[in-house]
Amino acid sequence: MDESGAKWRRCKTLLLGEYNHTIDDKSRVIVPSKFRDDLGSTFIVTRGFDKCLFAFSLAEWQNFEAGLRALPLSNENARKYVRYFTAGATECQIDKQGRVLIPNNLREYAGLKKELVITGVSTRAEIWDKETWDKYTSDENIDLDEIASHMSEFGI
Repeated sequence: MDESGAKWRRCKTLLLGEYNHTIDDKSRVIVPSKFRDDLGSTFIVTRGFDKCLFAFSLAEWQNFEAGLRALPLSNENARKYVRYFTAGATECQIDKQGRVLIPNNLREYAGLKKELVITGVSTRAEIWDKETWDKYTSDENIDLDEIASHMSEFGI
């Protein structure tokens, strides 16, 4: 077995893909079946970047939150960053039909209307309003060659 295969199996969460869904009149969304095992029946949803929501399994939230906790309380930007993610965070539970209730404050933050896109982004899922996602991923918005030219700063 090669080293990359061993690393692959050690991943606790690997959320991948793009799924189109709708939000119902009671603010419930069906969680893609491929995400349910990795996210678990209870998971954390919070504000994300770019007007989307982040969804973390409880284990991944603990990892993320540990990083937030390590930020210096004496730094104003660190305090703002911690508040941004934790103040709106909520524990969500999947019901028997595979749905989760999105609280009003988070629905409003992300501008969720009727049509949604739920994406897997490795250790988290993202919940987007479809119109916002389409604009975000448009050729006019993303210049992949330009972005790729800066990835060497991160060792990629």
